[in-house]
Amino acid sequence: MKKVIVLGGGVAGMSAAHELITRGFAVEVYERHHRYCGGKARSVDVKGTDEITPGKFLPGEHGFRFFPGFYKHVTDTMQRTPVQHADGSWGTAFDNLTPTNRVMIARYGKQPIDTIVNFPESIADLKAALSAFHANTGLTAEEKTFFAERIWQLMTSCYDRRANDYERLSWWDYLQADRFSDNYRSLLVQGLTRTLVAANARYASTKTGGDIFLQLIFNMMSPGTHTDRVLNAPTNDAWLNPWLAYLQEQGVQYHMHCSAEEILMKNGSISGVVISNHNEQSTNTVQADYYIMAVPIERAARLMNAEVLKADPTLKGSIALAKSVAWMNGIQFYLNNVVDLDHGHAIYSDSNWAITSISQLQFWGSYDIADRGNGKVRTVFSVDISDWDNTGLVHGAAKNCSHQQIKEEVWEQLKKSLNVEGKTVLRDDMIEYWHIDGDIKEATPERETDSEPLLVNTINSWGLRPEAYTAIPNLFLASDYVRTYTDLATMEGANEAARRAVNSILEAAGSNADSCAIWNLHEPGILAGLRRHDQERYDKGLPWQHYEPWWMKILLAIMRFIKGLFGHAKSS
Repeated sequence: MKKVIVLGGGVAGMSAAHELITRGFAVEVYERHHRYCGGKARSVDVKGTDEITPGKFLPGEHGFRFFPGFYKHVTDTMQRTPVQHADGSWGTAFDNLTPTNRVMIARYGKQPIDTIVNFPESIADLKAALSAFHANTGLTAEEKTFFAERIWQLMTSCYDRRANDYERLSWWDYLQADRFSDNYRSLLVQGLTRTLVAANARYASTKTGGDIFLQLIFNMMSPGTHTDRVLNAPTNDAWLNPWLAYLQEQGVQYHMHCSAEEILMKNGSISGVVISNHNEQSTNTVQADYYIMAVPIERAARLMNAEVLKADPTLKGSIALAKSVAWMNGIQFYLNNVVDLDHGHAIYSDSNWAITSISQLQFWGSYDIADRGNGKVRTVFSVDISDWDNTGLVHGAAKNCSHQQIKEEVWEQLKKSLNVEGKTVLRDDMIEYWHIDGDIKEATPERETDSEPLLVNTINSWGLRPEAYTAIPNLFLASDYVRTYTDLATMEGANEAARRAVNSILEAAGSNADSCAIWNLHEPGILAGLRRHDQERYDKGLPWQHYEPWWMKILLAIMRFIKGLFGHAKSS
């Protein structure tokens, strides 16, 4: 039996172990965290919140989980992960996904915009969708038209144009952010896009941001597709702990609190990996037939020593890529009132720190929080902070704030966005507890560090990213910086990269086992002709050209008619 050592026990490492163990390989996983599996996807027990029942803590997390409808790889793995449900029945982790149906766009001092995230399924959905057209966004007609034209250009551009031209163009420049108003920039360029794809609009590649943005739009236009799904319990309960239990039952050896220190080379191949066992405070060398590096890019770069780079010079790109990381971490507020803004996520488009939130308990149907904390918690209000460099309302950049200052600043941005037009949604006396992601280390009162930053797909970074296979015959890569169809630092990208690494191992080992399934991003067939038209132009060296087919003109006319009817009914 061939043995594989997986370095890193996050979603990528667990995904690789899952595919390998079911194909007859012996698998050992080395994870640096002392207690939790799943990497950045994990939830945690918040210390000091088991006042009523010892051991029953409030749940905290790195950031809330989000499973868009276009995810295929990670959800396929979830469908093959057995889970026992609260009623004692058995199913899969996929059963624990529950759809949202609304999204709120909150703004400083203005009425929030609440709209649907899925294809309309009722009159109420249709009204909510149409209401967004009439909302007081403050956008000019020119700004709305220009943005729509840019999205149409993305939809109808050929894949070669996206991979080459748009990879070299930032999302900020593509949308010509400097040409329009602050409102345009905050709502459309930064507000919607940064919070949805976790990237800085000034530096993110239009190829990456555009492709993912299109996937979300296509989901919204597809009847029966759930654009946004979340888990029905804390991540560990609903997914990661059952997944780990299944892997161990299948024979995966999972070593916690162990980190890779050095890769040893001999004759162009890996001869072993030096592992630090932090539990035993010892160091030893582990060996296998094949090795998968499933650690984040900033950690992988440290392991790519001179001998590794000599054996595969293309990995030098990964060293440069390691600088393209940013902070994206969560803070949870545990409130003594029920605060469900809508049945989904909220995007704070004007917020200084690019925050998003979700009220989670409304989706955790059978989760009992009554005996956790002090017994008063009625809402788990989870917030992601995407911009740690911008100055806040009352404090400076989040990176330079203490934990207390981060809590105060986020709360002020939330209140300024939600307590509008005389309505009070949040009050200071609602907060019973709060928790900041443990990856944010408070080194000094003025300076913080993030031990797990997120890869950001900047312009021209595709050329730096490696394939899942390497020139080293027994080394393979499985992490969200690997080249994938997903092309974004997400659980989906990590799972796809793991599948690619396993497929390469199957070939290297001469295995007859079935390859791991891999899916490309899906785009509607109705646009295929338009993409072919642009491909012909691209092959001739011509730029993209605006073109509306007859069916598009009819569709737009129908939409204008419906919008006019709704507007007339609203005014009368």
